[in-house]
Amino acid sequence: MKIATTAARLVLGVGFLFAGASAFFISSPPPEPGLAGVFNDVFFKSHWVLFVAMAQLTLGVFMLINRFVPVALIVLAAFLYNSFAFHLTMAQSSLWAPVFVFALWLLVALKYRALFAPIFAPVPELLKNEQGRLPGDAGETGIVIPADA
Repeated sequence: MKIATTAARLVLGVGFLFAGASAFFISSPPPEPGLAGVFNDVFFKSHWVLFVAMAQLTLGVFMLINRFVPVALIVLAAFLYNSFAFHLTMAQSSLWAPVFVFALWLLVALKYRALFAPIFAPVPELLKNEQGRLPGDAGETGIVIPADA
């Protein structure tokens, strides 16, 4: 599993490094039919692609050097969400691409699942006091007494 996780991280790193770098060298991609083509046209002509490319380039570097990987995974999750939205609504024929990237992401993210577990807790443990209550929670009487009173 360790080899598979490392391989997935490296494939993600190379893929996003290439995707991010290529945007600085491609001024206009080949036209696509339908809404995907219109979207790509606006994406490149407005230069929004350069902002996205810089984030992808940074993400790829983080994955390749094996530093800040949990942060890179969170950023990559946002890219995956957008990629799924784009491919589901405008380019269904290439839906395999975000599915493949998601499988790699999942393989890498499983290694860091303990770091992500607190994000999904209804009440983060750091906010609870010694009695297991949140600051400002009413006691059994329902009265909250300010700390400075």
